[in-house]
Amino acid sequence: MTKNLTDNLFQDVQVAVVIPCFKVTKQIVNVISAIPSGVWRIYVIDDACPDGSGKMVNKNVTDPRAKVIFHSKNLGVGGAVITGYKAAIFDGADVIVKVDGDGQMDPLLIPDFISPIIIGEADYTKGNRFFDLEEIRIMPKLRLFGNAVLSLMAKLSTGYWNLFDPTNGFTAIHADVAKQLPFAKISERYFFETDILFRLNTLRAVVIDVPMSAKYGEEVSNIKISNIIGEFLFKHIRNFFKRIFYNYYLRDLSLASIELPLGVLLFLFGAGFGGYSWYDSARVNEVTPAGTVMLAALPILMGLQLILAFLGNDIASIPRRPRQKMFRQLSSYNKGKNK
Repeated sequence: MTKNLTDNLFQDVQVAVVIPCFKVTKQIVNVISAIPSGVWRIYVIDDACPDGSGKMVNKNVTDPRAKVIFHSKNLGVGGAVITGYKAAIFDGADVIVKVDGDGQMDPLLIPDFISPIIIGEADYTKGNRFFDLEEIRIMPKLRLFGNAVLSLMAKLSTGYWNLFDPTNGFTAIHADVAKQLPFAKISERYFFETDILFRLNTLRAVVIDVPMSAKYGEEVSNIKISNIIGEFLFKHIRNFFKRIFYNYYLRDLSLASIELPLGVLLFLFGAGFGGYSWYDSARVNEVTPAGTVMLAALPILMGLQLILAFLGNDIASIPRRPRQKMFRQLSSYNKGKNK
């Protein structure tokens, strides 16, 4: 993105950057120094960092845009970002960008993240490290596999079938959309990025991926896969059923509202009946009659067809109309009403 275009993006728009900090003393100063000059304010959230990241920023960073907020106890990356969101909204930010403090994200890409929001094409943007197939080769293989699995699970639980790399923490959000998020209900730890996508889908917010590269240096990840796999699986399943209920039964009823339960019932009936018939025939050493086989196969096939039809409808229902303008008008209306 050219310099003139970048400068124009920041005109008349107050862009805030939120940086959650935990054990990033080696990288945080360089991250802050790389943030474009057009950014209005920088919120550094010291999440009870044992290494004193916040104190280091206060001591070594002279940038007047930087403001350090300290947590008395560790809330996790999500809790730190939510603190930054609240501070930025209170101070009057228009767009809020979240950048990690470990140096893996290039702050010079901030214009790429905020431009779709500023021109009204999206409500929320997030990074995607999988656009460039050549750069995927440098990604650790275990991380590559893990992201592929998590992306599939996230598509089901969030409803954003057009997105990949759901745990990517380089994001930007319009402040009027952020105001509508139920911060008290959003996961505060490593499930934060995926959980916020689920919440955005319930708001019907438009989310798009932004191609980016990741830098892997000496930083050490604080995530232990064995500690989060069970939590992630449970929360993905929970969010999936919540989303289906909210979107297909609470807020709207459509043909898809019938296709899913009917398809599941037919599939389970066919599988159950077929399994029982096979067991009963095997027990008496008899061949299962063709009619019985068809009676089991037919509901299974019909059930699968209905489930696939529901998935097709769900994929086609990805939010495409940005909600920022509507939420801004709603916010202005509520302010006028409270005066």
